[in-house]
This record gives sequence, C-alpha cells and structure tokens, in this order.
Amino acid sequence: MSLLQELGAQLRATSDELPTGQVTAAMEKLRSATEILMWVREQSVDPMGVPQLGNATEHVERAAAALRAAQDAIDAYLAAVGLAGTPGAAPGQEWRASMRPDDSARGDEQATAPATERLGPWWQRRVAELTGEPAPEKTPEPDGTDTAELLRRVAAGVRAGDRSRLGRELHAVNASTGLGLAAVTPAVLHRLAGDLLGHEPRPEDVPRLRTAAEGRVKALLPGNQPGVLETLIDRICRVPVEKQQGADRPAGHPADTAVTASVLTGVLLARLGRDAGALNPDAPEPVHPGAGAAEGDRR
Repeated sequence: MSLLQELGAQLRATSDELPTGQVTAAMEKLRSATEILMWVREQSVDPMGVPQLGNATEHVERAAAALRAAQDAIDAYLAAVGLAGTPGAAPGQEWRASMRPDDSARGDEQATAPATERLGPWWQRRVAELTGEPAPEKTPEPDGTDTAELLRRVAAGVRAGDRSRLGRELHAVNASTGLGLAAVTPAVLHRLAGDLLGHEPRPEDVPRLRTAAEGRVKALLPGNQPGVLETLIDRICRVPVEKQQGADRPAGHPADTAVTASVLTGVLLARLGRDAGALNPDAPEPVHPGAGAAEGDRR
C-alpha cells in the first residue's frame, strides 16, 4: 500500500467513525418530544419545557450538519486525489442507529428498569380513528415489543395491504412505544426515499414521492388528516421549514405523525420490493437495481 493509499484509508476510517447516526437519532427524538409537548400545551398556558427542547434541538441540528459537512469534505478530498473508491462503510447508514435499542435497555439493567409508563387508552382510541379498526375492549398489557420491532410489524402489515393487521399491531402496544415511531422513522424514511428516487431526496422530489405513497397511505389510514403526510414528505425531501405546507398550523395529534410515518415506511418498502426484514439494523445492504426498476413495484 502506498503512502497516499494509507492516508486515504485513515481518512475513510475517520469519516466512518464520526457519530453521525447517533446524533441524527438524538435529533429526531428531540423533535418528536417537542411535537408531543407542543400538542400537550395546547391545553395549558405553561410552556412546559418547549423552549428548552427547541434550543437543544437547534444545537443537535448544528452538530449533525457539521458532521455531514466533515464527511462531505473528506469525500471531496479523496475524490480529488483519485481515491473516491476507497472501501468504507456504505453511505446513508444513520437509519441503523435509530433502529438499534438504547444501550441502557440492555443487559442486567433490564431486570431493574422501571415499568413502562402507561399513558392511558387514548392511543388505542386514536389508532381506531386513523385506521378504522376498532380498539380492543381492554387496554393491552405490554408484551415487550420495542418501537423498532413495532415498525417492522407495521411494515409487514402494510406490505400485505392488510388494514386489520395494521390496526392490531398498533393497538397491541402502549402509547410510549407507539409514539416512539415518530423518532425512529425519519432516518429510515430518508434512506428508503433516496433508494426509490435514485438520489438524495430533494425539495423538487416532493410531487414524485407524494404520487408514490399517497394512495396507499389514504387507503390504510382513512381517518388521517391530509396535512400529516404532506409534512412528512416535506421533511424527507429537506424542504425548508418556512416553505413547508402548513408549517404555521397548530400542532396536531402526536399519534398521527407516528402512525403515518410507520405506514409510509411500509409503503416505500413495498415500492422497493423489500420486506420488513430489511429494517433490521444488522441486515446487509440491499442490491440497488436502480430507481426505475424499484418504482416498477406498484403493489
């Protein structure tokens, strides 16, 4: 190995070790928490920590942007010296970090962890309104399903086109697990949309993604508000906040974003011809046949 190749390998390793995925996952969790609190404060004059969360989100967004800029600069340098093909981790791996359980939930700590907070049957009521599938008579007991596993189950139901199954999977968890979908899906959706489009999602891709997803999302979530899907697609395509449709509307029900994002994940997987197993963070990189071939799957 030449000195230049060794330098390229070291730079690539440094780029791969940057915690972009973890920072992105933290950013989405903060955004999700902010949205939930904004909805709650509609009934309260107390700001309830929203300004503090907003500041934290702004800081982590800057950190994520700085990490991406550093990786882009390394890639540009490697390309300039003829080492663009240096082996390294595949791009767009942030979704894997968001789909992995927190370290704090593993090992011996599981035995001493407090019971998951029960936020009441309002989650089941909202799922019933969104899906049209009736809620169970009794609020189900938690079965240990985490949010990542719930997303895979929802995606499997969506791919099968089975609204009853979708309703059962969403009804079977408590609000804490269900609301977590809003935090784990953004990085997954961005990656799936990029695979479908054949490039990083851009603002001009909004109509194309809407056409690919709108019909199936409406069929599976007949009770959904129309602006929820629009907002999700705007975010996937990195549309500036001030240009997003309905950016100034009052905060909607937090379950709407979580459920719609999980259904959209299943729809994009179906468009790509992939099953729910592709959402396993340890799954190998899928073969990319090209955007045209991927969009041929219109099931």
